[in-house]
Amino acid sequence: MRIIDRSVFVGPSLYAHFPVIRLELDLERLEDWPTGKLGPAFVDALIEAVPGLAEHGCSYRTPGGLIRRMKEGEGTWLGHVLEHVAIELQNMAGEDVTFGKTRSIDGRPGVYSVVYEYAQREEGIEAGELALKLLRSLLPAELRSADAIPEDWNWPDARDAFIRYAQRRALGPSTMSLVKAAEERNIPWLRLNEQSLVQLGHGKYQQRIQATVTGKTPHIAVELASDKEETNKILGSLGLPVPRQELVQSEGAARRAARRIGFPVVTKPYNGNHGRGISIRLTSDEEVVEGFLKAKEISRSVIVETYLEGDDHRLLVVNGELVAATKRTPGHVVGDGTHTIRELVEIVNQDPRRGIGHEKVLTRIELDAQAEMMMARVDVTADTVPEAGRIIYLRSTANLSTGGTATDVTDIIHPDNREMAVRAIKAIGLDVGGVDFLSTNIAESYKTIGGGICEVNAAPGFRMHVAPSEGKPRDVAGPVIDMLFPQGTPSRVPIAAITGTNGKTTTSRMLAHIVKMAGYTPGLTTTDGVYIDGQRTVEGDMTGPVSARMVLADPQIDFAVLETARGGLLRAGMGVPKVDVGAVLNVQSDHLGMKGIDTLEQLAEVKRIVVEVAEDCAVLNADDPNVLKMGGYTDAKVICYVTMNPSHGLVREHIRAGGRACALEGGVNGQMITLYDKGSHIPLLWTHLIPATLEGKALHNVQNAMFAAAMAFSMGLKLDAIRAGLRTFDSTFFQAPGRMNVFNEHPFKVLFDYGHNAHAVAAMADLAKRLDVSGRRLVVVAGPGDRRDEDLREIARAVAGGFDHYICRRDDGLRGRAPDEVPKLIAATLREHGVPDERISLIPDEQEAIDAGLRMAQPGDVLLIFADALVRSWKQVIKFKPEGAPEKAPPRAPATLDDSEAPSAEPRFSPEQWEGVSRDERGIFISRESDD
Repeated sequence: MRIIDRSVFVGPSLYAHFPVIRLELDLERLEDWPTGKLGPAFVDALIEAVPGLAEHGCSYRTPGGLIRRMKEGEGTWLGHVLEHVAIELQNMAGEDVTFGKTRSIDGRPGVYSVVYEYAQREEGIEAGELALKLLRSLLPAELRSADAIPEDWNWPDARDAFIRYAQRRALGPSTMSLVKAAEERNIPWLRLNEQSLVQLGHGKYQQRIQATVTGKTPHIAVELASDKEETNKILGSLGLPVPRQELVQSEGAARRAARRIGFPVVTKPYNGNHGRGISIRLTSDEEVVEGFLKAKEISRSVIVETYLEGDDHRLLVVNGELVAATKRTPGHVVGDGTHTIRELVEIVNQDPRRGIGHEKVLTRIELDAQAEMMMARVDVTADTVPEAGRIIYLRSTANLSTGGTATDVTDIIHPDNREMAVRAIKAIGLDVGGVDFLSTNIAESYKTIGGGICEVNAAPGFRMHVAPSEGKPRDVAGPVIDMLFPQGTPSRVPIAAITGTNGKTTTSRMLAHIVKMAGYTPGLTTTDGVYIDGQRTVEGDMTGPVSARMVLADPQIDFAVLETARGGLLRAGMGVPKVDVGAVLNVQSDHLGMKGIDTLEQLAEVKRIVVEVAEDCAVLNADDPNVLKMGGYTDAKVICYVTMNPSHGLVREHIRAGGRACALEGGVNGQMITLYDKGSHIPLLWTHLIPATLEGKALHNVQNAMFAAAMAFSMGLKLDAIRAGLRTFDSTFFQAPGRMNVFNEHPFKVLFDYGHNAHAVAAMADLAKRLDVSGRRLVVVAGPGDRRDEDLREIARAVAGGFDHYICRRDDGLRGRAPDEVPKLIAATLREHGVPDERISLIPDEQEAIDAGLRMAQPGDVLLIFADALVRSWKQVIKFKPEGAPEKAPPRAPATLDDSEAPSAEPRFSPEQWEGVSRDERGIFISRESDD
């Protein structure tokens, strides 16, 4: 049994709309050994190792369902069992994951697709690996491979190591409580590193947290809270109750400070946290020295301060209001007169609420060096049997992370103590802060019974308040989120996702341009990079989940346009869990036979993901049957159909029912892009006024413009902004490289495109036919080497018969093909479709093929070039010098003008010309008779 392949999906995918891991698992000879055949001994051993599996309902959806599946009849196969074990291991580490799905893969006996949910990437991967090792270790000896499990491997150690590994990578309980509070308020979040740095919200609306430090927490306040001596002085100067203390750097100074302050005392690190290095109730010079040395391990300087009697309380203040108060008790055991301290610790750790680290509400108590020190102070050892009712403290501080317990006392805290905590946090300047307060009775005023503040904490832990050992859990994360995002404050940016076989890059660019014209700052992902407000910030194919997160993390953007490609969806899923508007332009034959996608129907299922997660509107191509069917798979509030057929029956019924659509309608002046919504008929723009359509002749760009308009309209952009965006978007190489670029500065016209499948090639070939050409039509054609022979023949058929000469080439990257295999295949197909040999040139190299096409072209011709190396090939086009073309004169240096030759500040119009001319409010000369 082995894992053949692994895919980690960070967002919506073919398998789920949330993060999942997919394993291709080969059971090998274990295909013949389902759990029923392995026998009850295997199942019982598995349940003993992972008791939580007993709660898995599986297909029966009741606790015990999985065990029933494993034991009845033939049982179930080990791929299915591995799925459940991987999920339960993450549950044991404190993660809330439940989803799994295992299916056999057609045509591959014994190979299964095992899909399971994960919370943290590395943890999820390790859960699958550990589940595999566990199952191997439980197999009968005759079925177990000799090298499957290391000799020194044992399950309990591996399980605990996994839990610790998972917790080091998981968000801590405080951060997680804030994330959950954000999710409850529909605020998106992104984890920015492997620790606790989290972005809440998108783009310009984002706020950041790191544990419980927020982006609004003043740096000076954090520094003050870390400086325990300075904190003590500030609070004392305001009359707040604080102990006497001194800062020391040597053992002798510590002893002298303790004598001056008066025993008992406390020693603690100058800048420690989480209770590390603190020693309390020190009553002798020897204990002071021991405490000093312990604190010295954490900090160069040590504080010696008065020991205050009373229970340890944490008072949590958020945004100037006390939101929770908790009494903390150090880790301890209570004698029963029968068991030793060691046995009592084991009994305490059997509490199901105790786990490793932050795995559960409470943490296991350990008999370590600090426990030994605490026992030595009261003259007991781990083997002592304490009398009934005697409390043996094993920790000097009450932190939950070291085995302490927490009791909520928010409802009984005295108003004076509440006010004292708020004043202390305000005095330091924290927006979120914790006051460590010692008091014998929190329900009575410190002014009456005494008590004191021993510490103020920046980044206070929330665990004790969210899940106390006793008492009422408190929502302490909610007030923090409400402080960062007051009611009515936006947290999300509008997100548009666009997919399809062809046209998605141009449509994405069009939409981003419209968005910019509307006054937004768009973030755009495309096949050639990431663009922020029109400027490319990252170069490369950026159509996957990484680029989507990159855009949403940028603090400038307030609108996201995400080109979403098939490859990214299959490799890692979408980068966002949902979008406002999702569009599918078309589904055409391309990339078939790759990554298990062999048919158009399967490809449509992949691209459908974009509209499955659309919330407001799904924009669908009604002229493509595979896209039209997607309307039944979206939960979007509105479906908007796009059609170039004004007689489309379904769209007509949709419009009459008040639905939304974008249609192309004919008129005396040409073709009009028209919107319909809720019974309204909205003529938007004549297609010949859109530069990218070449006066309406480039029908594929007409359709792209329709999709961009439909999406912009569905996202609430104004009609004038949509019109302005489309009228100012052209298809220059610099605005849309490789997308129907036109070069007119040669005696002939050059059309330049990246078309790499039959549908895209056919669209450009159709455009070449529509152009008014006085000469010949020439084409440089190719196809990617990793496409099927059938796909390459389709490309050849798309151009056959439409041109006077064909130059067949290949891409630089052969992708498994022989150097001249692709051009030969295309040339052979052209011949099959009636193109004579003399009209076909076979020039495999791309640069040589383009050069031949440029030299072959004559005045009045049109040359269509399908290019792969876009920048190199475009430079080749614009730098080409036709034979006989005159050399361009070098730019003339500006002449030096004297005052008599200097241009006048006013234009030199004749008296007749001045008539009817005036300045506008900006000082620009205009004519009253014309708007030009």
